[in-house]
Amino acid sequence: MCYEIRTVQSASKAILSLTSAIGNSMLEGTEYAKAGFALENEDSGTVIILRHMHPIILSLLLGLTAAAANIFGGAIIVQKHWDRSYLRYFVALGAGFMLATAIVEVFPAALELRGKSAAFLVLMGYLIIHFFEHTVTTHFHFGEETHTDQFVHAHKGYSILVGLTIHTFFDGIAIASGFLVSNWLGWIIFLAIFLHKIPEGFTITSVMLASGQSRRVAWGASVLLGAATFAGVATMAVFQHQVSFGLPLSAGVTIYVAASDLIPEVNREPGAKMALVVFLGVGLMFLLDFFLHTH
Repeated sequence: MCYEIRTVQSASKAILSLTSAIGNSMLEGTEYAKAGFALENEDSGTVIILRHMHPIILSLLLGLTAAAANIFGGAIIVQKHWDRSYLRYFVALGAGFMLATAIVEVFPAALELRGKSAAFLVLMGYLIIHFFEHTVTTHFHFGEETHTDQFVHAHKGYSILVGLTIHTFFDGIAIASGFLVSNWLGWIIFLAIFLHKIPEGFTITSVMLASGQSRRVAWGASVLLGAATFAGVATMAVFQHQVSFGLPLSAGVTIYVAASDLIPEVNREPGAKMALVVFLGVGLMFLLDFFLHTH
């Protein structure tokens, strides 16, 4: 596991340096740069100092955090003795929180930005993920360990990796789009996405192991998901004027993940406990809205 830890640290330093470069290049020449806004990267410990938080920089940093959660989820299955029982609670809580966020917060904001045509893009986002998860990829259970008797060919593991990579790319699109609209929307979308990031990394690593890949390759798949998340944020950072396109698309993706990926996994659990955790996730979103959102 020492190799993986060193790799995470090296990758994190590289991405943090990239974040600094991207953030400062985007601020260059703007009123933010003239006002003294900057993102500094200190070599000793790679410390990020934010004098003022620009939405794009905040998106990049939180995209990096979400990516780290993917990688951590992969490490859970590579490091066998780590406890995994709590993952199902992340799935249930994330399902409720994501569904409420997408319908109550993201969808209305998308309609305000783009009008009636936003509904078409929401549907398109939903169908894009449905297409990749049910035609390109093999069936899998989200947040659950996959065993070798469920997979025969290595290409099935890679097909699932392709589907989840596209999904996580849109996670990054959603985070950046939210912050481009408002800090509140960005934070609530980030929390919704972060809740399912660890089970997501766990899932792809488990699938890759079951398809006959080595632990290093399997864990690398979770790193790829993290990189795709960050790439989604960076893409919206570059094309930030297309937020009226990116936000409704990501709303459709979020609805799909919550309703078609996570809720079915909750429904497989016996008893009412997991179902109640879904309601807890919904309630948490409304509590945050009531206490923290300035209407």
